[in-house]
Amino acid sequence: MRFLLKLIICLGLATLAAFALLAWRSGDLIYTAYEWLSPARFHQFDNLIRSVAAEHQLDPMLVKALVWRESRFDPRKLGTAGERGLMQVSERAAREWAQETRVSNFQPEDLFDARTNLEAGTWYLARAFQHWQHQSEPAAFALAEYNAGASRAQRWAKNDPHAPMPQETFRGNIDFPGTRKYVQSVLHRYEFYRKRGSM
Repeated sequence: MRFLLKLIICLGLATLAAFALLAWRSGDLIYTAYEWLSPARFHQFDNLIRSVAAEHQLDPMLVKALVWRESRFDPRKLGTAGERGLMQVSERAAREWAQETRVSNFQPEDLFDARTNLEAGTWYLARAFQHWQHQSEPAAFALAEYNAGASRAQRWAKNDPHAPMPQETFRGNIDFPGTRKYVQSVLHRYEFYRKRGSM
């Protein structure tokens, strides 16, 4: 009986040690704990994100990082300025997407559908990447545009998206604390996914 109890304790400690090691290596202990406690919530859109990201030639880990930042994977989230869904797409951006991609009968409520939201959001993000394709590290530029708009991102780039600018310089030029924090948190989450090698 004592042997069995010791074995159970050893197995329990080994399991805790393994979890602690994995959580520590992931770079984000709290996120990893949430993910283990509620895996369905954190992975339910992975296949859809991969599919839509591939259509727009974006890294699915970056798209997932943006979804994490925008909605924490809540497809019904409604933002303070009317942004909707997983990627918190604004009605204006969604109408541009619908017009450009010839989506007929688009309604803002359609953005609560995960696929529609991801299609519109990744289209908008991919367009931002195209604006900054001349930068060696365009992610920060594109994310700033996604969050604050093209005109502000261009101002932070000194009004020339084609002139090379180090990412750190650009991030230092962002004078909206919310956007600076937004870019930093999405890039941090993106690095977290890349470091562990999976979404």
